[in-house]
Amino acid sequence: MDKNDHSSQRIPTRVVGIGASAGGLDPLERFFAALPPRTGMAFVVVQHLSPDFKSLMDELLARHTELPILLVEDGMPVEADHIYLIPPKKEMIISSGRLLLSERDRDQELTLPIDVFFRSLAQDCGQRAVAIVLSGGGTDGSRSLRDVHEAGGTIMVQSVESAQFDGMPRSAIDTGLADCVLAPEVMPNVLVQSAARTAEEQRQANEDAREAKGLAIVHQMLQDEFGIDFTDYKPSTVTRRIERRLALAHSQDIEEYVKRLKLDRDELDVLYRDLLIGVTRFFRDEGAFQLLENVVLPELLQKTPRHLPLRLWVAGCATGEEAYSLAIVVSDLMARLGEREVKIFATDVHRGSLERAARAIYDEPTLTNVSQERLERYFLRIGETYQIVPDLRQMIVFAQHNVIKDAPFTRIDLISCRNLLIYFQPPAQQKVLSFFHFALNRGGVLFLGPSESTSPLARDFDVIDKQWQLYRKHSDARMPVDTRLQSIGRSDGRPGAPPLVPPAARYSLSQLLGTYDAVLDEVMPPSFLVSDRGELIHAFAGASRFLKLRDGRQGLDMLELVDAELKMVLMGGLKRATSETSAIVFKGVRIPDPTA
Repeated sequence: MDKNDHSSQRIPTRVVGIGASAGGLDPLERFFAALPPRTGMAFVVVQHLSPDFKSLMDELLARHTELPILLVEDGMPVEADHIYLIPPKKEMIISSGRLLLSERDRDQELTLPIDVFFRSLAQDCGQRAVAIVLSGGGTDGSRSLRDVHEAGGTIMVQSVESAQFDGMPRSAIDTGLADCVLAPEVMPNVLVQSAARTAEEQRQANEDAREAKGLAIVHQMLQDEFGIDFTDYKPSTVTRRIERRLALAHSQDIEEYVKRLKLDRDELDVLYRDLLIGVTRFFRDEGAFQLLENVVLPELLQKTPRHLPLRLWVAGCATGEEAYSLAIVVSDLMARLGEREVKIFATDVHRGSLERAARAIYDEPTLTNVSQERLERYFLRIGETYQIVPDLRQMIVFAQHNVIKDAPFTRIDLISCRNLLIYFQPPAQQKVLSFFHFALNRGGVLFLGPSESTSPLARDFDVIDKQWQLYRKHSDARMPVDTRLQSIGRSDGRPGAPPLVPPAARYSLSQLLGTYDAVLDEVMPPSFLVSDRGELIHAFAGASRFLKLRDGRQGLDMLELVDAELKMVLMGGLKRATSETSAIVFKGVRIPDPTA
């Protein structure tokens, strides 16, 4: 075979450079006698040789090993399970997997062929490099060990007591860089075991990389199809549920499961539901609901002005059991304390769950904690199932909503979000809690799951009951909700630097609103902001000049605040705006001069 033909050579898993000098033949023989015939490694022996005598090293080593032994020729490729010997009068390096020879400088008194080779070995092979220092006088080999160490290679040194000449081993040991100091006959077993561990680690690393890539593809498919970014969820939970579906789909690995998902839209939908649907039932944690019924909700009903509705929000409502449980408690309370307007918003990201919640039909096992009296009053039996009565269903508005990215509801008196935050990573938890803080009225109540808490916003809530994770908002300050702020109050890392404080936290709400109004007046045309009931909320950029006040009690009905010429236009425009998403434009409208 042509020495320059590298195409058919087996690339070694490791290239082992062995440096030896005086007394080196004996440890070399002991080393190769203990070496298995096929390790996948290549062995390059660099020995101090006399320039005046023919070396018999190849013949001597052949008595102790079956591996092919080659005297190096310039440009020779390094192949697995071969032994290479440096020729006399030469220096040698390895480059791009080939051994390159050069003439030794006859005028140079001190030559260090082992250091020369080890440095090139570190540069060419990196973590695949192994440097072994055997018996010999002097210090050759020790200077280059730092190169091998920094490249991630392995360093082995013959033990001093087993060496005939201990100069080279002792100098190598004194560097403090040796991974192990051993007798030569022990080294091969350590090498083989180390290589096996490395191969297993590499196999595991490759498998982990394939799994990570597959999971990333699954995450992206879910986000593209359903709009949910599961990287906000705790990886262990998401990965465990994906692996469960992978097993149920009889896929061998994540790559095969990805192919299945690309071809089977139903399986992607099943995985989505499996990731989102939690276990729930009516009146879960009865003690918590007794506290709500006896203390928390009566206080909220008494505190809320009678002309304002009591507003409750069940975030992550799943199939509706929690929302209907709250509605039952509120209905019982109103029977005792008097009728009030109550609005319950129940939201979830999973449309299928919301559809089941809206149908309000449940199997008997989910009703274990419902008393017989309530079962008869609030449920209709339909075969083997039960359906919520219409009056109770009408108390609740079900809507699709993502608590991580969608704007929260406002002016809420109680938020129930139980056993949802535990699935989120800390930045997402903080963002959601900040949204909840924003949504709640002052004095509003936050109801979390047993394993959840308001940390890191604990200072903005008072604890009502620690066991059942009930908290009351006591501050009106708006909390930052940008997830880029991983930790509120964290320093930027400079010595003595002050805590990072979000700009919004340095000013009062009235200051910020005043600034926002000034900016809006600069950039907006004359405009009115009107509620869905047609009530005037805000006038921008001098639009108030189109309003006309009349004697008597003033209302907020927009149609009663403008002249007749505008009233007909606004009446039609507002009606259309409630049902159309595109811009509505009227041309040729005559607007009377309010100053005339």
